[in-house]
Amino acid sequence: MTTITPTLRLYRLPVSGHCHRVELMLSLLGLTYEVVHVDLLAGEQRRPEFLALNPLGQVPVLVDGDLVLSDSNAILLYLVLRFAPDGHWLPPGPVGAARLQRWFSLAASWLDGVASARFAGLVGRPVEERSLVQGRHLFDFMEAELEHRDWLLEGAEPSLADISLYSYSSQAGMGGLALDPYPRIRAWLARVEALPGFIALPDRL
Repeated sequence: MTTITPTLRLYRLPVSGHCHRVELMLSLLGLTYEVVHVDLLAGEQRRPEFLALNPLGQVPVLVDGDLVLSDSNAILLYLVLRFAPDGHWLPPGPVGAARLQRWFSLAASWLDGVASARFAGLVGRPVEERSLVQGRHLFDFMEAELEHRDWLLEGAEPSLADISLYSYSSQAGMGGLALDPYPRIRAWLARVEALPGFIALPDRL
């Protein structure tokens, strides 16, 4: 892969799993980037200058020159297509693209139960039972998918599916979702954490 030193700016809340998946990808690709902290608890995402970047008032936001992108999975796709298009992060062909999209959809839906439970644990609020049920349902599915392979998609190396699902899954225990019943998921998390350039998701506000 050709070494490129881009001028990238990432607006993020460090403890957010959505932001972490982008920052993790930046680090795994060895890219140089500037970080701008956005304090969601203080309402900084509602300031006019931030809403000018993302009218939805959500992080992460990636700025690359004149380009402004939001949505973590969209940013993951952009980073890989721009900086590592010949790498292993994107599965080849229409079937591979469809299978990746399925994981992206799960990261935007079923993973929310894991994320919600983690956030409740992070700020000391009661965890809703529906979040736990949703999280266990996703983990049951992931555990079965990992029965015959090391990564969420077929292949000898990780893909964007793994990056998209890793962050919140890695701290599921903070929200009462124990990973003890899921040995394959635990082994998968360890494989992600062994990747060169890995950075951990903060576990405190």
